[in-house]
Amino acid sequence: MATERTRRTRPARSRPGRRQNGRPTTAAELRDNVRERLIESRLTPNSISLTGLALNVAAAVLVTQRLFFLAGLAFIVGSLMDTLDGRYSRMSGKGTLFGAFLDSTLDRTEEGIVLAAVAAYFASRGDELAVAAVVVAVLGSLMVSYTRARAEALGVECKVGLATRPVRVVVLSAGLVFAKGAGLGDFELLEASIYVLAGLTVFTVAQRIWHVREALTQRQQAVADVTGVPRQGTSN
Repeated sequence: MATERTRRTRPARSRPGRRQNGRPTTAAELRDNVRERLIESRLTPNSISLTGLALNVAAAVLVTQRLFFLAGLAFIVGSLMDTLDGRYSRMSGKGTLFGAFLDSTLDRTEEGIVLAAVAAYFASRGDELAVAAVVVAVLGSLMVSYTRARAEALGVECKVGLATRPVRVVVLSAGLVFAKGAGLGDFELLEASIYVLAGLTVFTVAQRIWHVREALTQRQQAVADVTGVPRQGTSN
C-alpha cells in the first residue's frame, strides 16, 4: 500500500517542451532546462576546446587537399566551439584557471594552423605575395592578442580595434567558402580575404598601442595631479 501511495503522490515528469499542465514551455524555461541538463552531463569546457582544435586541424588538412568549402565549414564550426567553451564554462561553473589558459592557447594555435595551410597552398602556386600576406596576418593576429593580454596585465582594458577574433573568423571563413574551386560559383576570395586580414590585424595592433598609450598617459597624469609630482619627462 505504501508503494502504491508513493506512486500516486509522485509528481509526473513533464515532457520536454511541455509544462506539467500541458502548456508549451517558454524560451527561458527551455533554455534553463537545457542548461541544467548540460551541467549534469559529463561535458567539460576543455572537451569543447579540444573538439574545436580537432575541427581546425581537419580544416587545415582539407585546405591542403583543395577542399575549400569543406575546410570553411570545419573552420566555422571549430571557431564556434571556441566561442562556446568560454560561455559554457561560465554557465556551468565547471571552468578552471587551467581551462581558461588552455582556451586562449588553443585559439591562437588553431588560427595559426589554418593560416599555415593557406600559406602552403599559395606557395604551391608560386604566389609569393600572398604567402607574405599570410605571414603578416599570422603575426598580426598574434600581436592583436598579445597587446590585449599585455595591456590587461598593466590594468588597462583593451578590447578596441577592428580585427577582433570574431571578425577574423568571418573574414577567413568567407575566403575559404568562396575560394576558387570551392563549388559556390566562380569566385576567388581566398587571396583577397588574406590581404584584408593582414591589413586589419596590423591596423588593430596600431589601434591598441595608441589606446594603451593614451590610457597610461591619463593614469600618470591623474597620479601626478593627486601627488603633485610631475610626470616623467616633464619640467616645472
